[in-house]
Amino acid sequence: MAASELYTKFARVWIPDPEEVWKSAELLKDYKPGDKVLLLHLEEGKDLEYRLDPKTKELPHLRNPDILVGENDLTALSYLHEPAVLHNLRVRFIDSKLIYTYCGIVLVAINPYEQLPIYGEDIINAYSGQNMGDMDPHIFAVAEEAYKQMARDERNQSIIVSGESGAGKTVSAKYAMRYFATVSGSASEANVEEKVLASNPIMESIGNAKTTRNDNSSRFGKYIEIGFDKRYRIIGANMRTYLLEKSRVVFQAEEERNYHIFYQLCASAKLPEFKMLRLGDANNFHYTKQGGSPVIEGVDDAKEMAHTRQACTLLGISESYQMGIFRILAGILHLGNVGFTSRDSDSCTIPPKHEPLSIFCDLMGVDYEEMCHWLCHRKLATATETYIKPISKLQATNARDALAKHIYAKLFNWIVDHVNQALHSAVKQHSFIGVLDIYGFETFEINSFEQFCINYANEKLQQQFNMHVFKLEQEEYMKEQIPWTLIDFYDNQPCINLIESKLGILDLLDEECKMPKGTDDTWAQKLYNTHLNKCALFEKPRLSNKAFIIQHFADKVEYQCEGFLEKNKDTVFEEQIKVLKSSKFKMLPELFQDDEKAISPTSATSSGRTPLSRTPVKPTKGRPGQMAKEHKKTVGHQFRNSLHLLMETLNATTPHYVRCIKPNDFKFPFTFDEKRAVQQLRACGVLETIRISAAGFPSRWTYQEFFSRYRVLMKQKDVLGDRKQTCKNVLEKLILDKDKYQFGKTKIFFRAGQVAYLEKLRADKLRAACIRIQKTIRGWLLRKKYLRMQRAAITVQRYVRGYQARCYAKFLRRTKAATIIQKNWRMYVVRKKYKIRRAATIVLQSCLRGYLARNRYHKILREHKAVIIQKWVRGWLARTHYRRTLEAIIYLQCCFRRMMAKRELKKLKIEARSVERYKKLHIGMENKIMQLQRKVDEQNKDYKCLMEKLTSLEGAYSSETEKLRSDLERLQLSEEEAKVATGRVLSLQEEIAKLRKDLEQTQSEKKSIEERADRYKQETEQLVSNLKEENSLLKQEKEVLNHRIVEQAKEMTETMEKKLVEETKQLELDLNDERLRYQNLLNEFSRLEERYDDLKEEMTLMVNVPKPGHKRTDSTHSSNESEYTFSSEMAEMEDIPSRAEEPSEKKVPLDMSLFLKLQKRVTELEQEKQVMQDELDRREEQVLRSKAKEEERPQLRGAELEYESLKRQELESENKKLKNELNELRKALSEKSAPEVTAPGAPAYRVLMEQLTSVSEELDVRKEEVLILRSQLVSQKEAIQPKNTMTDATILLEDVQKMKDKGEIAQAYIGLKETNRLLESQLQSQKRSHENEAEALRGEIQSLKEENNRQQQLLAQNLQLPPEARIEASLQHEITRLTNENLYFEELYADDPKKYQSYRISLYKRMIDLMEQLEKQDKTVRKLKKQLKVFAKKIGELEVGQMENISPGQIIDEPIRPVNIPRKEKDFQGMLEYKKEDEQKLVKNLILELKPRGVAVNLIPGLPAYILFMCVRHADYLNDDQKVRSLLTSTINSIKKVLKKRGDDFETVSFWLSNTCRFLHCLKQYSGEEGFMKHNTSRQNEHCLTNFDLAEYRQVLSDLAIQIYQQLVRVLENILQPMIVSGMLEHETIQGVSGVKPTGLRKRTSSIADEGTYTLDSILRQLNSFHSVMCQHGMDPELIKQVAKQMFYIVGAVTLNNLLLRKDMCSWSKGMQIRYNVSQLEEWLRDKNLMNSGAKETLEPLIQAAQLLQVKKKTDDDAEAICSMCNALTTAQIVKVLNLYTPVNEFEERVSVSFIRTIQVRLRDRKDSPQLLMDAKHIFPVTFPFNPSSLALETIQIPASLGLGFIARV
Repeated sequence: MAASELYTKFARVWIPDPEEVWKSAELLKDYKPGDKVLLLHLEEGKDLEYRLDPKTKELPHLRNPDILVGENDLTALSYLHEPAVLHNLRVRFIDSKLIYTYCGIVLVAINPYEQLPIYGEDIINAYSGQNMGDMDPHIFAVAEEAYKQMARDERNQSIIVSGESGAGKTVSAKYAMRYFATVSGSASEANVEEKVLASNPIMESIGNAKTTRNDNSSRFGKYIEIGFDKRYRIIGANMRTYLLEKSRVVFQAEEERNYHIFYQLCASAKLPEFKMLRLGDANNFHYTKQGGSPVIEGVDDAKEMAHTRQACTLLGISESYQMGIFRILAGILHLGNVGFTSRDSDSCTIPPKHEPLSIFCDLMGVDYEEMCHWLCHRKLATATETYIKPISKLQATNARDALAKHIYAKLFNWIVDHVNQALHSAVKQHSFIGVLDIYGFETFEINSFEQFCINYANEKLQQQFNMHVFKLEQEEYMKEQIPWTLIDFYDNQPCINLIESKLGILDLLDEECKMPKGTDDTWAQKLYNTHLNKCALFEKPRLSNKAFIIQHFADKVEYQCEGFLEKNKDTVFEEQIKVLKSSKFKMLPELFQDDEKAISPTSATSSGRTPLSRTPVKPTKGRPGQMAKEHKKTVGHQFRNSLHLLMETLNATTPHYVRCIKPNDFKFPFTFDEKRAVQQLRACGVLETIRISAAGFPSRWTYQEFFSRYRVLMKQKDVLGDRKQTCKNVLEKLILDKDKYQFGKTKIFFRAGQVAYLEKLRADKLRAACIRIQKTIRGWLLRKKYLRMQRAAITVQRYVRGYQARCYAKFLRRTKAATIIQKNWRMYVVRKKYKIRRAATIVLQSCLRGYLARNRYHKILREHKAVIIQKWVRGWLARTHYRRTLEAIIYLQCCFRRMMAKRELKKLKIEARSVERYKKLHIGMENKIMQLQRKVDEQNKDYKCLMEKLTSLEGAYSSETEKLRSDLERLQLSEEEAKVATGRVLSLQEEIAKLRKDLEQTQSEKKSIEERADRYKQETEQLVSNLKEENSLLKQEKEVLNHRIVEQAKEMTETMEKKLVEETKQLELDLNDERLRYQNLLNEFSRLEERYDDLKEEMTLMVNVPKPGHKRTDSTHSSNESEYTFSSEMAEMEDIPSRAEEPSEKKVPLDMSLFLKLQKRVTELEQEKQVMQDELDRREEQVLRSKAKEEERPQLRGAELEYESLKRQELESENKKLKNELNELRKALSEKSAPEVTAPGAPAYRVLMEQLTSVSEELDVRKEEVLILRSQLVSQKEAIQPKNTMTDATILLEDVQKMKDKGEIAQAYIGLKETNRLLESQLQSQKRSHENEAEALRGEIQSLKEENNRQQQLLAQNLQLPPEARIEASLQHEITRLTNENLYFEELYADDPKKYQSYRISLYKRMIDLMEQLEKQDKTVRKLKKQLKVFAKKIGELEVGQMENISPGQIIDEPIRPVNIPRKEKDFQGMLEYKKEDEQKLVKNLILELKPRGVAVNLIPGLPAYILFMCVRHADYLNDDQKVRSLLTSTINSIKKVLKKRGDDFETVSFWLSNTCRFLHCLKQYSGEEGFMKHNTSRQNEHCLTNFDLAEYRQVLSDLAIQIYQQLVRVLENILQPMIVSGMLEHETIQGVSGVKPTGLRKRTSSIADEGTYTLDSILRQLNSFHSVMCQHGMDPELIKQVAKQMFYIVGAVTLNNLLLRKDMCSWSKGMQIRYNVSQLEEWLRDKNLMNSGAKETLEPLIQAAQLLQVKKKTDDDAEAICSMCNALTTAQIVKVLNLYTPVNEFEERVSVSFIRTIQVRLRDRKDSPQLLMDAKHIFPVTFPFNPSSLALETIQIPASLGLGFIARV
């Protein structure tokens, strides 16, 4: 198909744009050949007429289909051109936040200027072992590919990281090295990655500087070789540096800085150690102030200085060397301030005592005068003589700058050498991966010698890159056996020849440098004469004669010739170097040592670094010619040689390319500048890669993928059984031009644009099919709608017509009713009007009549009132006149009477003067006296009446006053005064008047009081009412408060319940975390055990001659120590045959074991002694109760005596055995061949003899105790012999005679009996107190015993060593023990030192107290032993006396009481008996050689566990602790050995996990503890252990079960891991749903199921296999649930992690596939009854991720639904899935950036982990719930197939 046919209407194209570089547009009409204008519609809504170039008539680039946009590999794009690449990168970078993209073999990395969470260890683990095309592009994928190819092809690799300054080259290189360090397991040695990273601050400070484009620009290139050993683990590294920009030391452009180290020194000048450097602000120095920008925003130079010094310390650069480096750097700064004064045009001087120079000389340790002289002069040598010539000021300044640059370059090389020494490894290097971090193509406004060298290096690298890409393309075509032609690609060899060939730019530059008067101008003229118009790549600027232009592969660059010669020469006067070499400062001459050596250009230094530049110092006449020649090598020559060496290295390795892109110049995060991006893409060769790919066949499909994708374009008859032939037939019909495609062996190759054409055909076919489907469905819907409307219309008509009829009938009814209503209404209206008028008339009449009546009434009323007023006025006038008349009359009468009285008075006065008058008066006086007497009597009567009245008044008053007020006393006083003053009537009257007034006052007060009382009553009532109201309110408030309290109580209860639930959950989580930590520790412990075993095996293989001695585990060792000891007894037994063949000098360990067995036997004899003492106590009690139980005693005395004699014989045989063993031990020691150990004076001999002596003494003591017991038994036997043994009659007669005084004997017996009871009670009390006290010390004694056992074991091991090693080993052991104790207590009390000190003091006190108590207890024990002996003798004498007092008849009939109850024969007790020597045979047959498959199929589940437990029961029944310990230890170690040997077999691990758990449950079920016994039957409770508490071993078995469970999880994880991604993600369970998109050069795993791929059915079959195996082995159901939960977690985590790292898997159809797969897994859980195991919940994140792929993702409601739905996913995971979402078909839409930001805003308050991936290695903490067995032990039968015939049932 012609390309022009694709330019149809609605086709989208790219057109050039000056702002956006490329702009998208859409065709408004079809293009026809010959059209000069294209009508386009831009995306912003404008229409445009695009004119084609009339010369080329080149059409604009076509745009790729939307489903191809955002591809991981740019070569997967159908249209490969610049706009497509740019748009794809922009979409991935801006929309999807993806910074990595493949471009064929190149990884394009765009700097995000933001820290991204994509470099964690979980990401490293996800990429480890994956194919490069299966995962999303990443620097880790490139590193993994390099690491994998190095191990697979055994070829060295290189990762070439290039790009502009600030593009992220150094960071990419750092992450690549971190990946190698993590994957290769460099933790075994010092972490090389950490060392390299520690070198970064140093190299950045001395090699990085601020430029206009980057604040931390690397001004040198480096190549780091990471070395690996044969096992591909990192062993070291080496760094090479290239082209340090030395000119920056003396010159900086505007807004740039010198190297960071100078500013760091100036910022730290105030430190005490830097005062001697005499530094100051950076603006004070010429070399640091030229750029005018001494400070970088956000960077603290003082802190950076501290980091630099810390890094120097980490790399082994001492403080003295660091200060030396800083002295040299400070000297360079002071040297830059040295000024010169011109004498004339040819000479100059330095001012006397010039301070900067003097400081420089002091710091460098050189002579001031000498340095001052040679800075202003130079030495010239001719053939005949040498003379000194002064130099001008300019020459002196240039020489000063050259010296500063030279010193700095030497210091830089010296530091690099020391860094390499720190990274060097002594192990031989097997292979390496090189990481090249080198500058990219540079072009500035002013380009000089440095840019020329950088671009020259990039030309070489681009040539190598092009050749490699072409080679890969050629290999691919040859592999597929398709015809190919040479691809025309840009060959930059002419440009390289222009630079480096003979008479090239570098040659002409070197030649000009040799000329005495060579200048930049003359060199430019030579360039013009040589290359101008002769080489197409060389040009001359129009307006300059001091510049030239070179056409590089990326762009044209104009170079300024000024400074080229000087920089190329890099001239330093030799006399100045001599002055520095003669320095007293020792470090300075070290920098110039390599100047004295002649090194070839292609050779390397001792550290492996290629020297970049050598300073051509002017030699003197006496120097050898070879040295002079060496010093004259130019910088260009050296750089060319080092570049050739680099290219040789790269060509000898397999290269991997990383191109770093700087998206913008302002360091804005995720901001894409198209102009800058295109410029860098052109410069770094990405577009060239695209061009090479586009020139060939860039699109490649496998036949199966092509068939799956384009099946819709085929007809049924075209589909054949052979997919390859089917694809060929279809392609021949679809694409007529056969040059557009080629058929390979496994793939179809397409030219550029053909996939887009096929996609167009597919989309058209699907669109046509969709249109046909839509047409059919729409017709069916419309017909269905028409019929539904027809039925509805008929129904509506029927209802409408009925409705109309009803409406007409209603109308008639309403008309008739209206007539009646009108009639009545009209009548009503008329009647109402009449009534209204009538009522109005009546109202008017009544109002008028009322008005007239009221007027008449008012008139009458006024008249009546006027008459009354007249009446009163007239009466008042009459009365006034009468009063005046009366007053006048009275006044006249008074005046007259006064006058008459005056006349009478005169008459009386005259009569009074006469005697007769007196007489008359006397006569009248007597009458008057009589009258007065009568009056007095009357007055007395009146007085009495008054008194009575007064009394009554007083009573009334008192009664009233008592009721009303409290001042009645005043009334009583007045009463008394009235009685006393009887004659004072007037006063009494006055008093009465007063009293009346008081009474009135009192009454008034009473009234007021009553009023107040009433008011008070009212107020009280009011108050009461108010109080009642308040009370009611309070009651209401109380009720409200009670209601609130109840509600609050409910809320608090609910809150507390919630808190309790939350706390319970938190505690469960904490418990699970603690359990997880504990199980992780067990896992780590088991890993260390395996590592220890591996190392031990390696040591065994490395050392062929075994060392003398052996390892053993003491039988008295604790269970925990036996568990974690590798030298188990089983291992000893297995080693016995090999030891038997060893020479005789290796028998000493066997003697030591005999010695330790003797000690064990002594302990057993002590136990036997205790048993005998208990028997003696019981016998004493039986003797005291013998008379009461005479008739009940059985006739078994003979059997008991035989039993006692057997015990005695056993003790004697044991004593003889001990003696024999002691003698054998002495003999073995005396006959030992090692004289240094067995010599009498040897320490080992003395220690051993002391041990033997102590054992002998203990044996003697035991022998005496046994003899005492024996004599007691003999005395008892003689005392209770039957009568028929006494034949001597005289003895009987003597006995009868002795029984005469029976009463005395009875009394003595009773007294003795009471004494014995008293002593017995005292003994028992002392015994109980002793036991209580001993119980407290038993724990301490046990620990001391264990320590003693360990010490004995240590002694046994140390005795095998020579004396010096023995002392050292014992000291080391003691130091270790004390250190462990101190560390334990320091860790315990680390937070509080006072507690730790007090604890130590209390511990010392307690030890002292325990020692005192122990001494007391020893004394008490000895005392009790003596008392026991005395009591035993007394009892024997008492029995003898009783026998003497018993009659012969009684003796005959008296039964003999047995000492011990004999054991009855019983049925099988569920125990298995085996001999000690058969233990290893038992372990071997039951554990080591047992095949789980046969046991699981034919026998009961857990049979080995039952057998082992029954053996343990028998050992417990025998009270043989050694046998129990040995059996349990051998069992545990054997299980470990089996799991180590067959640990990758699921059946084996599952089998022993099940049996270990069953063994653990048996130990719990039959332990005798109530919590476990309640689940047993009565018969099972009889089988409980009786002598030993195996709780410690239960913990050990629990730990072992945890380790086995973790190993089981690892096994099933290793089995499931390869299946998960293929079965859950890649395989199409629902065929045809997922669409296969075209792939690029990086092939991904096909989703089409081949024969060798895994499917979901494979996973389900494997899960069924796991479940059936666990069920056959009888694993606990709860444990099976936990295993299922762990399996499903692994499936979900691995699937989700791969989904988050694979953009091609994030689509709608893949979400459907995942949900279907998950439903199949849930169905499997339901079939197995495991839905309540929690396994489904572990798949919740995966389910939500699949739902997220399928839900609608447009509106805010969708965002809210997503946030509420995805609660099991973290924010990072949700955003990642949305960013990765990729449409597979055209009907799908991408997720907009605004929607993703909405999701981020809504989820910003969610507190979840920032981690992106799930921890696929996480193991849930396992628990082992108690699961008792209902199986009776006595019913278990041992099959003969197990080979356990040596075991007997008991």
